[in-house]
Amino acid sequence: MDLQLVGKTAIVTGGSRGIGKAVARELAMEGVDVAIAARDKRQLDATAQELARETGRRIVPVQADTGDDESVRAMVKAVVDAFGNVDILVNCAAQPGGQSAPPTLEQITNEDFWADMNVKVMGYLRCAREVAPLMKKQGWGRIINISGLAARQSGSTIGSMRNVSVAALTKNLADELGPHGINATVVHPGATWTEKTPGVLARQAASQGIAVEEAERRMAQNNSVRRVIDAKDIAVVVAFLASPLSVAINGDAIAAGGGVGRGIYY
Repeated sequence: MDLQLVGKTAIVTGGSRGIGKAVARELAMEGVDVAIAARDKRQLDATAQELARETGRRIVPVQADTGDDESVRAMVKAVVDAFGNVDILVNCAAQPGGQSAPPTLEQITNEDFWADMNVKVMGYLRCAREVAPLMKKQGWGRIINISGLAARQSGSTIGSMRNVSVAALTKNLADELGPHGINATVVHPGATWTEKTPGVLARQAASQGIAVEEAERRMAQNNSVRRVIDAKDIAVVVAFLASPLSVAINGDAIAAGGGVGRGIYY
């Protein structure tokens, strides 16, 4: 299938590693020139060089903190200076989650809450706010917000709140921007294999007195396909949503966890 993405441009926040890096790679493989944004300049530069070699596309690293208004403005300006326009925004920058047990109610601090919400929720809004005028001007755009299946289950108070908030943001963006040719969608990954997963499994195996292979097997039992979903699996979903072919999907949430939980969503 031709996704009709050749020659388009994208910003992927949180693009130096994990799901963001996989998304940047997949978009570039489809012919997109990609700006990857993150706070760690060394990691950014290394990732940009790696993806450019691998895909043959232009990969521009932009150091940015999506938790800061001015930094986001500067990021978008740098991308426009480099590419001339922005067709696609993939919001993926967030505080790390899922690497350890979430805090209990008594352990949650104001600082934890606001730091998380500022980066993931307000950060996504900041980025959308800056690119929307550019997309309106050209009459086309795609905004994909990476959230998480904590939006559909309890167990992590802040995690659930931030992910539900991202879904609410997405629907509002879709309704406001849809008449201008801009679609907004939210993708909910579940447990996803990234660079950090081997370390997480090693710690789980050690704490439970089991082999790493058994820890991975148990992790795979948490979805209906009975294998751990990889960051690339998420990236191919995002690539479709970023394409002109996804016009029928707007404001909706796409679960991408391999079938997690027993709830029915309709």
